[in-house]
Amino acid sequence: MHSILVLYYSRHGSTRQLARQIARGIEQVVGCEAVLRTVAELGIDGQLKPETFGDPLVTKADIQQCAGLALGSPVRFGNMAAPLKHFIDSTSAEWLSGSLIGKPACVFTASSSMHGGQETTLQSMMLPLLHHGMLIVGLPYSEPALHTTSTGGTPYGPSHLNHEQCRQLSAEECELAQACGKRLAEVACKLQG
Repeated sequence: MHSILVLYYSRHGSTRQLARQIARGIEQVVGCEAVLRTVAELGIDGQLKPETFGDPLVTKADIQQCAGLALGSPVRFGNMAAPLKHFIDSTSAEWLSGSLIGKPACVFTASSSMHGGQETTLQSMMLPLLHHGMLIVGLPYSEPALHTTSTGGTPYGPSHLNHEQCRQLSAEECELAQACGKRLAEVACKLQG
């Protein structure tokens, strides 16, 4: 069984909704299981706060043992949120050991405005994954929902536009998140042999 880690930070639940849809896509692939994990909240003093919202906290073993990684964060000024960045910054030992080299990864995000920085956030989340030697998996335009969505979804990865009228994921956002999870799992299986 190939474990695909779906690691996210979610403040208000939108990124968590995307994580769940990506996990659904992963689990459509025979021989793959989705492992949902989150990161600790950071206090205003910069100290970690152990409470989480739903899923268990990620461990270094989760990172080292995964066959693939889906990384998600809400948009924060065009970048990933501090709690997720704090965790990523703590993975030097995994970088030195090369435990993620050659494994596939995808990224996902949510914002409260159409031009709130979704694409730059997705791209900025790719950078540390590339430094880890991971292979980035995006969403090709062969996915029909990329042509019809008026909310979230980009070739860089699934996204959600969380605004006053639409707190839940749209049908296209769900479809794209599941397609990305399935694609990530399929690539992980091919790479694992």
